[in-house]
Amino acid sequence: MNLHVKKKCLSMWKKIDSIYFRFTRLVYIKNEFGENIIIRVRLTKYKGHKVTLSDGTIINKNDSLLKIHLHNVKLLRIVQEYDSEVRKALFTYRSVKESLPSIADYIQMHRDEHEIKGLIGITSLYKGSRKLGFEVYPIHNLYYKLFKRVSFFPIHVLSSIKFNKEMPQPVYLFMSKEGLLNKYKQGS
Repeated sequence: MNLHVKKKCLSMWKKIDSIYFRFTRLVYIKNEFGENIIIRVRLTKYKGHKVTLSDGTIINKNDSLLKIHLHNVKLLRIVQEYDSEVRKALFTYRSVKESLPSIADYIQMHRDEHEIKGLIGITSLYKGSRKLGFEVYPIHNLYYKLFKRVSFFPIHVLSSIKFNKEMPQPVYLFMSKEGLLNKYKQGS
């Protein structure tokens, strides 16, 4: 897909994203400079299988988690100019890493801070996520996994340099609140 077509698609997606944002209860988080980070969040109740994280945190059905969403339109507008998959991946990794201290601050200031057990995300971009402190778990529900594959397909097409590149399977990313605060609490 050529760059001109990608820019047109991103322009249309930006309009759709503003509607999506209104209906999903997502919240922008600002960094220390007052700028929106690349991740948007919302409080959610976990609906999947029981998960035990490496630090002993147990996530059960209906536990409160902060769901993280990459702001894909913003991210894609920046990385579309890059001519290599490696540069795109490094930019995404760096953007997420720079966002995590602001998310740690957000949780600490949240009125439900004591109920929040950690972070959850669903992504097909999980290479390097372990270095950030996330744990990767498969999605067991086949219908939900298929739904996520379909919903991630436009992101895959718009972000890939080669169209025939295989799309990775979507997975859950988890990080316990304690893990997040230990690694990313500002001033630590």
